[in-house]
Amino acid sequence: MLDRLHNRGLRIGGILLLTLLSVSSTGYLRPPITQLGLIKIAIALVFMTVIWEMNRLLIGFFLKRYPHRSQVIKRLVWTAPVCFITTCVILVLVSGISSFLLTGRVSFQTRSSDSLLSSATTITLVILGVYEAFRISILLSQSEKEKEQLKIANLQSQLEALKQQVNPHFLFNSLNSLGALIEENPKQAGQFLEELSSVYRYLLRSNEQDLISLTTELDFIRSYFHLLKTRHGDGLELRLRVDERYRSHQLPPLTLQLLVENAVKHNMILPDQPLLIEIATTDEGTVRVANNLQRKPSRIFSNGVGISNILSKYQMLNQPRPTVHEENGQFLVTLPLIKLDS
Repeated sequence: MLDRLHNRGLRIGGILLLTLLSVSSTGYLRPPITQLGLIKIAIALVFMTVIWEMNRLLIGFFLKRYPHRSQVIKRLVWTAPVCFITTCVILVLVSGISSFLLTGRVSFQTRSSDSLLSSATTITLVILGVYEAFRISILLSQSEKEKEQLKIANLQSQLEALKQQVNPHFLFNSLNSLGALIEENPKQAGQFLEELSSVYRYLLRSNEQDLISLTTELDFIRSYFHLLKTRHGDGLELRLRVDERYRSHQLPPLTLQLLVENAVKHNMILPDQPLLIEIATTDEGTVRVANNLQRKPSRIFSNGVGISNILSKYQMLNQPRPTVHEENGQFLVTLPLIKLDS
């Protein structure tokens, strides 16, 4: 705050305001402006500069002595009377010096006591009011900035937590699949392990980013779906229909994986009743993930990582909210694609 007292624009504006107030009632500004009037205006400008600067130094002194917000009242109790007395002394000196410059004689009787006290009070209140208003505006601005920074930090923290939440969930499901496959087909288990390593390399890289291209995410989905297909065989199908225009558009990493995983988790997968998952772009610049509804008869426990995770990611990235609904026997999730400026 102390360095803000040196604000040049504030000082010049304040000095001109005081000068205008001091000469407004004298008639010196009314045309025609005489030479004597100009001299008195110049004298007023000089001495108002002195008064302003002296008060500014005093305000700075007490701000340094009582810098905390809890000390505002104590600071003002000291600042106001000291500035008032200083202003009175300067005004008395101004009377004498002005008298000498204009008449050649020193006289301190040009002001009555009431006029002196009234002028000193007005000047002190103007200067203190300007700097207190300026100080409060700075504090409010800093407070808003701190709130915004805290909000951003909190959102980033939550986003990181969501990213980390995906890792153990995905690993747990993948290892379950691998364990089952080892017993059924050891040879395919080896290939499954290679694909799992490839998938996890992507997972580690994508975890460092908030957004990733649709093309990159689809490449990952193909690898991830290969793992699922190895386990479920003909009971699971994937269909991709992606317009080339949208391949460079962005979306949060692992969003499509969560939706594919969600479909597999909550629906029956049978060779004679396959689960079809379709990922397609639309003319509106979105990507739609759909699967036919064939819910498992027993209720599957959900820890809320899937859909709610995706909604939270879009919200934290300040993007339009994805839509989730059921229609004609299908579960549909529509994700906005994000076009980055070139």
